[in-house]
Amino acid sequence: MPPAFSYWEKESFFTYDTIVIGSGIVGLNAAIRLKKTAPTLKIAILERGFLPTGASTKNAGFACFGSISELIEQEECAGLEGLALLIEKRWKGLLKLRNLLGDKTIDYQCLGGYELFKNDDIFLADTCVSKIEHYNRLINDVVGPKAFGLANKKITSFGFKGINTLIENRYEAQIDSGKMMFALIQYAQKLGINIFNNCIVDQIQEENKRTQLITKNGSFFCKRLIVTTNAFVKDLLPDVDISPGRGQVLITKPIKELKITGTFHYDKGYYYFRNINNRILLGGGRNIDFKAEETTKFGQTEPVQLALEGLLKNVILPKVNYEIDYRWSGIMAFGKTLEPLIEEIKPNIFCATRCNGMGIAIGAQTGEDVAEMLLKRL
Repeated sequence: MPPAFSYWEKESFFTYDTIVIGSGIVGLNAAIRLKKTAPTLKIAILERGFLPTGASTKNAGFACFGSISELIEQEECAGLEGLALLIEKRWKGLLKLRNLLGDKTIDYQCLGGYELFKNDDIFLADTCVSKIEHYNRLINDVVGPKAFGLANKKITSFGFKGINTLIENRYEAQIDSGKMMFALIQYAQKLGINIFNNCIVDQIQEENKRTQLITKNGSFFCKRLIVTTNAFVKDLLPDVDISPGRGQVLITKPIKELKITGTFHYDKGYYYFRNINNRILLGGGRNIDFKAEETTKFGQTEPVQLALEGLLKNVILPKVNYEIDYRWSGIMAFGKTLEPLIEEIKPNIFCATRCNGMGIAIGAQTGEDVAEMLLKRL
């Protein structure tokens, strides 16, 4: 049973104009947009974890819009015009995030991104190389000229083994995901947005002119609701078309004179790694067993961890002594279409989810988009 609250507590802490469920990048940006556009709105965010739960603080911090092998697959799915619009949204989403918080705050560094191809990936490598100018033309007016180019001369300097092709994206950057989320939370709080952590919403009940959110901490009430719990959204809205995808990650202890700088993609983006404070952060491998990784349970599995360790030892750091410091996982949301799902599911109940592994790039924009959808209902 929830505690017995006073009249003052019930009046001041549990009733809002708008409540956002989920304090990840989408939820925080939605709340911030609402408060900046309509300052008189009383807004709260309910977060299930002590820290934002899901992927916002558990990702690799890639400020990217897609490697060439990923873009090839996405073009087959969305078509050329659809892909162009998607890249534009990703790029503009990154710009909005940078403009909101500032590059220094989120430790934004444009060090370039690279896609690696092993010696036995000749067909895929040749296909991707042949598409360099195609995608350079496609994104020229949005991102800038000559984004992609061959960078085979850097293979030796990075110290990789068994790699014969390296494609560079000179506009790809990296951020510190922890600093980004910390800054977003501070920004929201300064605007007067209340954030309640360790507050799991067990049930949504629709009433006549308001919505009741039942939690173990008590019942919250709001006129309008936004659900931004990403892969966990089906707990509250079971009919939403998304599938969870677990991303397993490991990080090494600091390595002296680490040669690797920038962000790196391998195997159509299913593996990714970078240098963070002279450590290698490496994640991915869910394509080893999609079904097993289609889960909202955090944790590691032996097949994925062995694949990550093998890539680290045999390709990334073949001649370097290192130790793995610790491991974690994050939960992403995917769908049959590449566009985020932004929808008014029921009257005055909105949903924003399905960033398809591109939350850093498109999360800010997704949050703003669902906020604008709600604002039209005011």
